Amino acid sequence: MSKVALGIAGTGMAVAVAAVAVGPRVSEWYDGRHQEQASYASGSDAKADRRAVPGWLPDNASSVRYLMSTTGDDRLLTATLPDGRLPAGCSTVTPSRTVHAVPTALKPGWFPQGVASKVTGSCGHYNVTLTGNQLYAWQDGAAVQAALRAGREAKH
Repeated sequence: MSKVALGIAGTGMAVAVAAVAVGPRVSEWYDGRHQEQASYASGSDAKADRRAVPGWLPDNASSVRYLMSTTGDDRLLTATLPDGRLPAGCSTVTPSRTVHAVPTALKPGWFPQGVASKVTGSCGHYNVTLTGNQLYAWQDGAAVQAALRAGREAKH
């Protein structure tokens, strides 16, 4: 093998090794580019700033954190509710209701793992867990799209 061929082969292997080492970081960077996150002092501040924040969130909720996918309908929300009750328009979970998993593409440090196993209610397309006065809510984009399709098909 000539020196030129060895040089090209060696360069190709170095590029491949670098791509494998950098690959996970690039994936995390790419995923993070399609997410928007914000914190708000109150529910009214959150709803005034971002139309995607659900209307059922009480105006007097505090310490609101919101994370959304910009390429789908995956959403996470936490808030402190002053009265420790499910917001108006929400309902407790019935055994027949399907509880959707927390979207795996969204992984902020402030949203607890395993919360889906403790679901206490639903608010629109969101599943919610209420622990004391702390509300954790999540929306699975794929489930939302399936529900919307089923609703359109039912009308036809």
